[in-house]
Order: sequence, then structure tokens, then C-alpha cells
Amino acid sequence: MISYPASIDGIATRVLESGAEGPPIVFIHGTATRADRWAANLDAQARAGRHAFALDLPGHGFAAKGSGVACSVPAYAEFVGRFLDQLGSAPAILVGTSLGGHVAAMLAVRQPQKVGSIVLVGSMGLIPIGSEARQRIKGGANNQTREGVALKFSRVVHDPSLVTQDLLDEEFRINNSPGAKESLAALGNYIAASLDDDTVSPALAALALPKLLVWGDKDQTVAPSVGAAAHALLRGSVLAVIRDTAHSPYFENPLAFNRVLDDFFAGTLGEQEIPGVEVRRNG
Repeated sequence: MISYPASIDGIATRVLESGAEGPPIVFIHGTATRADRWAANLDAQARAGRHAFALDLPGHGFAAKGSGVACSVPAYAEFVGRFLDQLGSAPAILVGTSLGGHVAAMLAVRQPQKVGSIVLVGSMGLIPIGSEARQRIKGGANNQTREGVALKFSRVVHDPSLVTQDLLDEEFRINNSPGAKESLAALGNYIAASLDDDTVSPALAALALPKLLVWGDKDQTVAPSVGAAAHALLRGSVLAVIRDTAHSPYFENPLAFNRVLDDFFAGTLGEQEIPGVEVRRNG
């Protein structure tokens, strides 16, 4: 895996890349996190024959931050779409988590010719989450104190042993870097005011592309019931529930997550047992 700076329509970002051949697979992170959260997944996808990428969304990680940087699901969907234009390759596989899942779904709905299949992990944007949840997410986005960062990890990661002091320190420093406060505040305001207005399930359901939903059974951020409801709406989708993980199953149990992806892309998900994973189909 390599990491390098890039520019997408004049907006600075960072790209992680693994592999050199095969269909493109692009990983999209969630609120107040960044591309390297997918570090345990990119090389695995490259070994499976896919050309894997992850990038920092504006306002996050090492991307452009501060006033004048658009931070919303529609803006991020356009940003990732421009990145796919730069790749200039076949329709991409999109893998998005939390807010990044909403971004992936909106991009698929608005520019379906660019998307070959979609994987949504603990995703927002599939059904309305309500004012209380939106306000809570806004509060978390705006609380990047050391205590706030630690509280976030206590919710998004089920096994506390995975949350090292180095991880906490890095998260705190990046999310308090120049311009980060302004960008996360703008994103928080969008989430509180407009996130549910951009729900995409009806339009996504109409798209004839493979759809995989992945949820942690301990998810406290976007409850497993949301995944089940979205699965019911998205006829033909597959839902994989990874036990003993919370909002970040790709980070908490990458072996199971990577196997779920490989079996899904091979069309064999559910044919052989994956330890710790329950697979559901709806037709």
C-alpha cells in the first residue's frame, strides 16, 4: 500500500492505493475519520485482484479544511465522482461506512454509470434517523477534545483493546489540525439540518446493481435495526452481520470483513460459513 497527496478539481486530498490491476474498489470513510481507517482492507482487496483506493474527504484527514470547503453528502458524492473520473476506468465498486456509505449511495443514485456494485457498512442515509440522532452526531463531530475522541471510540469499537493510546493521540491531533474545527462544524450543521432530507433508499432500490449491507451486531451509532430495515427496502440485497463488532466491523474484524467482500464479489456469500458472520438474503 502506498500513500500520496492528490488534487481533485483543485481540492487537496490524500490517496491510499494498493494493487495495480483489476476492477477499481474505492473505500469511503465516515464522519471525523480518514482514509487510513481502511488500512487492514486495502492490501487484502489487492491480493484478491482488485485495484484498491481510499481517500480523505474534504475537511478530514490530510485533505483541504476550513472555511470555503464544502462538507455535506452531496458535495462529497460529487468529490468522489470526480476521483472516479480521474481513474478513468471501468465502473467502480464503492465501499462506504457510516456517512461514507451515504456518500456512496448518493453517488450511485446520481451517477449510476460510474458504479458497478456497492457495499454499505453501518450506513447512514438509507432510512431517516430522526432529529435526536442527528443532533447527537452533530455533537460528536464538534467535540474533538481528548475526552470526546475517547468517547467516540468507546461507541464505534466494541473491543476496547483495539483502541490504543497512539490511535487516540493521532485522532485528536488530526481532528484539531488547522481548519478541522470549521469543517467538522459545517458537516455537523449539515447533518443536524439536512441529512434525512437526502435519504436515498427509494432511488437506490430501483438500481439494478449488486448491493451488500454489512453491520456490526453491537453498533450503537447506526443500530442493526436500521440495517435490517434497509435490507428489507433494498430487494435483492445481501445483509452480513458481523458478531461482536460495533460501528467499524472492517477495522474490528478485518479478516471476517474481507472474507465477506471476497465471497460477495464471487457470488458465493452465504454458501460457506464465515466464523462470526450471519448472512441474510431477501430474494
